[in-house]
Amino acid sequence: MTVPDSTSEVFVWAWLPGSPTPVPCGVLRPAGSVWRFAYGSGYLDRPDAVSLSPDLPLGPDWFAPAADLPIPGALRDAAPDWWGRQVVMRRLTGAHGPSSETGMLPESVYLLESASDRFGAIDYQTSPTAYVPRGEDASVDELLAAADRIQSGQQLSPDLAAAALQGTSMGGARPKATLVDAEGASWIAKFPTSTDPLPVVRGEAACLALARAAGIDVPDSRIVTSLGKDVLLVRRFDRPAGGTRRMCVSGLTLLQLGEMTARYGTYPELLDVLGHSAADPGAIGEEVFRRIAFNMAVSNTDDHLRNHAAFWDGARLSLTPAFDLAPAPRSGETAYQALAYGRDGERESSLAGLVACAHVYGLSRREAVMSVDRLVDAIHAHWDDAADAARLTRSERDMLWGHHLLNQGTTRGLRHVAAPDLSPAGADVAVPGFDIDSIARGHTDLGLGV
Repeated sequence: MTVPDSTSEVFVWAWLPGSPTPVPCGVLRPAGSVWRFAYGSGYLDRPDAVSLSPDLPLGPDWFAPAADLPIPGALRDAAPDWWGRQVVMRRLTGAHGPSSETGMLPESVYLLESASDRFGAIDYQTSPTAYVPRGEDASVDELLAAADRIQSGQQLSPDLAAAALQGTSMGGARPKATLVDAEGASWIAKFPTSTDPLPVVRGEAACLALARAAGIDVPDSRIVTSLGKDVLLVRRFDRPAGGTRRMCVSGLTLLQLGEMTARYGTYPELLDVLGHSAADPGAIGEEVFRRIAFNMAVSNTDDHLRNHAAFWDGARLSLTPAFDLAPAPRSGETAYQALAYGRDGERESSLAGLVACAHVYGLSRREAVMSVDRLVDAIHAHWDDAADAARLTRSERDMLWGHHLLNQGTTRGLRHVAAPDLSPAGADVAVPGFDIDSIARGHTDLGLGV
């Protein structure tokens, strides 16, 4: 296939809140090595026009991208990421293999050759007047077969190449695709790879079930079998009923950082931005605290800024459900979160360390310990059911429990850090209902090998 010429303009279309059809809202134009964005005058004249993100306010100005991004952050959120760019490049050039350099094509090609069913409520077109969606319906089997062949460097048949297009519209480095079921519900299909050091797909399924049981807002999810492999289906939270779409912005965009500067972002900074436009800032603080604690409890250290997002309606930000919750590889009792959770750079995966920073999230230490207590209790109480639903094997359960889930390094010191708020004399007293020893014991008595 011939690689399309790069265009001098890319037109941005958006779904306004509650509308099932997109409208043209602006244009991207190259300016040296980056692309600048401006709203169209017709869009600005609409009484129902909303900005695409807090950092792209309505008006006639041209917006340059922040940091090292090629296009403004909210528009980059809707662009293909590493996996999607691999698929686009493979389809257009025949290049293949995990080391393929995705920077070989212009940014406009990735925007215009990827599928239209993107994250949030934005799409890219070659025309400001005619909207033509890209992407075809495909089965889970077709999507998995296409992903497998791309990873192994094999040729794609025309049918599988069409199916592979459905994997280009979502972010992330792992193989995935979008699909719509018979009832019209939208899902993300996540596929295993032959190089996974952990049961990533089944592990994420278990973590989603545990998070749900712990009272954390997460999407519906389920494991299905395709071509003899387990595939995780996660219900899309940016696709309400009736063909509408919800605008979303990533944590990276909220902090106006780029890929190379993302490591400087922190949870407190993210909370500050969310709190400025939230209806209930206190509730957001408690929810962010609970999500950090859960990430620690299950060894999800891949909690970078693209793995956090907020809904945007033009005036208010609100947290999306939590997503991409999966155990990451760890070698012992010491691990670190991708984002610092304290204002002094604290990022060690320590629940005691997080409790010590409770004030950042508007919580007292007592409230923080109680929150962690409830979380740990929920993980203990629902682990077996979550592991069953995720189809984890016995050996996978043994590997995850106690090493990734509730690792001793993560739970150590909780009783001590709670003491100042729980006793007038500051004595090291036990927290009612909180038994640190039970965490260390894990499920030994249930035969789970810990």
